[in-house]
Amino acid sequence: MSKIENAFKNGKAFIGFVTAGDPDLETSGKIMVNMARAGCDLIEIGIPFSDPIAEGPVIQEANIRSLSGGTTTDKVFELTKKVSGQVDIPLVYMTYLNVLFKYGYGRFLEKAKACGISGVIIPDLPFEEKDELQSVADGFGIDVISLIAPTSENRIKMIASQAKGFVYEVSSLGVTGVRSEIKTDLAAITKAIKEVTNVPAAIGFGISTPEQAKKFSQIADGIIVGSAIVKIVAKYGKEAPEKVYEYVKSMKDAIKSA
Repeated sequence: MSKIENAFKNGKAFIGFVTAGDPDLETSGKIMVNMARAGCDLIEIGIPFSDPIAEGPVIQEANIRSLSGGTTTDKVFELTKKVSGQVDIPLVYMTYLNVLFKYGYGRFLEKAKACGISGVIIPDLPFEEKDELQSVADGFGIDVISLIAPTSENRIKMIASQAKGFVYEVSSLGVTGVRSEIKTDLAAITKAIKEVTNVPAAIGFGISTPEQAKKFSQIADGIIVGSAIVKIVAKYGKEAPEKVYEYVKSMKDAIKSA
């Protein structure tokens, strides 16, 4: 079992996302530590990118704030190493393929491993081209997380059968962002995934309230929240760590009661 799968061993998992360097590197590190303290089972660390095509306005703006503040990939590595020494939950990077390609797959993944990273989520990496990255990542024991969208249809089982770490179930069409209603038949997608793999499945894109957390954690093995956390960071800035702690705790409590 990979370290990522360990995040799911004690019941339903809460996975939180935060953009590294937003509002600044030091504060984002404090936010991550507080997320772990509040019960987060796995943290997705966003490496800012200038053209994050899967992201809605909330996370796009976080990328801009971070980049404008001077965040670089190397600075994210340094931050991750500090955070990984303070938490005992899995950490994964979420970013875009050009970040890894420009850095060099081997060089990037070697540094990521040394910083305590267990996996990477690359939304613009097509499943058919995943092996070019996974073949390098395997050498460092890093999982390339597979995403399954509502439009995956007859590809769901194919993608899930080769999944590592966990399966990222995209709840809705479009980009990331808070949604008041999610209509996708996620139960059917989860069923199809479970028919071909024992790798845990977590639902993301649009979940923001304790009610949604409770509902969707009953369908899958965990839930993923990004935009709702990033909105708190945008609103409170340097004061965000404690506010994020309170929010993550409320979401984790909702999952426990599911």
